[in-house]
Amino acid sequence: MPKFFIRDNQINDNLITIVGEDVNHISNVLRMKIGEEVQICNTDTSDNYIVKLQNIEKDKIDCKILEKVKSEAESNINLSIFQGIPKSDKMELIIQKSTELGVKQITPVQMERCVSKITPKDEKKKIERWQKISEVAAKQSGRDIIPKINNVLKVKDICNLVNNFDMIIVPYEKEEDCSFKVAIDELKENNKINPSIGIVIGPEGGFEPSEIDCLKNCGAKIVTLGKRILRTETVALAMASIIMYELGGNI
Repeated sequence: MPKFFIRDNQINDNLITIVGEDVNHISNVLRMKIGEEVQICNTDTSDNYIVKLQNIEKDKIDCKILEKVKSEAESNINLSIFQGIPKSDKMELIIQKSTELGVKQITPVQMERCVSKITPKDEKKKIERWQKISEVAAKQSGRDIIPKINNVLKVKDICNLVNNFDMIIVPYEKEEDCSFKVAIDELKENNKINPSIGIVIGPEGGFEPSEIDCLKNCGAKIVTLGKRILRTETVALAMASIIMYELGGNI
């Protein structure tokens, strides 16, 4: 069943009004008719509803709430990705697949070895595009939230956020002692119901040693992922999948 997102102000008693691009998608792409049903999620509350299309106009669709339904689409794990800005359209792939895997927010990070640079002038447009990709992936995968794409940060900014997480994990190809499994085991031992975890991923050129020192000194856990070097667009997806599986998150 198709799923769409609305806000609190679009609900009036037992009626929901769909506006914006979703109107065109429902009426012209899906070619749905009055009387057909869709699922609606209120992003302000994560409440889910089954609704019936009652009235279709050019700029809005009125729906009647048939029932409120329980959804188990969201993981108990609050997973955030801090992604060193990659080349080309790799960020779009990372956002799309991370959304499908249950990540809650994604932050692009301008690092020393990033080939792609985002200027303040271009940042707003980039974030808007990436946020739209997150929204489309959330609809497709049946999420109850749209993962937030944050504004661009630098590594030193991440250091100021460490205390907001139970653990921030940094995969680094030159780390030899601490494995990703050790970090996972430590999180399991903490046995927290809703753990908050951050992953910091370098760009194609990897981290500058000074960036690793900064993250290590502020309390982030530097880990190795093994003998092979993964592409930057692979790391987030591999680590997110493992974390969700090992800590019991829904995937």
